[in-house]
Amino acid sequence: MSPDYAKTLRALLQTQQVAALGTLHAGQPYVSMVPFALLPGGADFIIHVSQLAAHTRDMLTHPQVSLLVIAPPTPEVIAQELARITIQGEAVQVTSGTPERAAARAAYLSRFPQSELTFGFSDFSLFRIVPDSIRFVGGFAQATTISRETLAEALGQGGQP
Repeated sequence: MSPDYAKTLRALLQTQQVAALGTLHAGQPYVSMVPFALLPGGADFIIHVSQLAAHTRDMLTHPQVSLLVIAPPTPEVIAQELARITIQGEAVQVTSGTPERAAARAAYLSRFPQSELTFGFSDFSLFRIVPDSIRFVGGFAQATTISRETLAEALGQGGQP
């Protein structure tokens, strides 16, 4: 990945805290909103969701998901030029009482400290979104497919979101 693409990707994931989450719901595509964090040193996205939400039940039934993170529109940038990343991957529920859960919780609360209260609710769970396919668009005609390793490397050059 070029240094310019990596810089744009880091800026996108550092400034945007919300992703569109696509799941399979009763046989139909379903899109919702989720705040996200990233595990340090890697490419896995972390979400903290309630069992009351349709997308949580969907992930437990059909773990294949998609995440879309997109830069906010501005008057000087046309919609097709907005930086964005699409992740296709598997949603894996993080098991309670494990070192993985502690790391995921720490990453999430580092980004969303106001969410501490929800960790006391029994219906909330952490999920790790493990990318299988990553498509990054840095602007108009600047699209590339990258690997998990490339994403992790790009994020490591300048800090984690």
